[in-house]
Amino acid sequence: MACDLRFASREKAVFGQPEVGFGMIAGGGALERLPFLVGRARAIEIALGGGDFDAETAERHGWINRAIPDAELDNFVANFVRRILSFDSQALNTTKSILNQSGLPRQAQLQSTQAIFGGTLRSSASLEKMAKARERGLGTAGQFELDLGHQIADL
Repeated sequence: MACDLRFASREKAVFGQPEVGFGMIAGGGALERLPFLVGRARAIEIALGGGDFDAETAERHGWINRAIPDAELDNFVANFVRRILSFDSQALNTTKSILNQSGLPRQAQLQSTQAIFGGTLRSSASLEKMAKARERGLGTAGQFELDLGHQIADL
């Protein structure tokens, strides 16, 4: 979510914020950035629900810029980058600077949430749920990881 642009494979990408299912909050600025991208109500649905979302849904919600067929993704991104690089750098930098004034969370918000995240990461509930998740396959290729949004409800 901290990337300026987000393109994803229509067939392969899966998005989610499963942290509450592990007894913690999302870190890394997710809770500040998500409402800017998808709106407050959708951010609540995503962050509290902990479910998985496909790329087409993420695109409709504004979570990503575009869901692109996997076979076309690399070419699309390469062409987009070439296009941007052909423009005047001062115009690009000034435009981005102005957009950043109202489209990014404040540093103080990010730091505050990150401190809270650290506390939830060490909570007994989180440690217990993470241990159960590792037993079931968290961090390894397999069904638990591929269906994380549904699996966390059973921890």
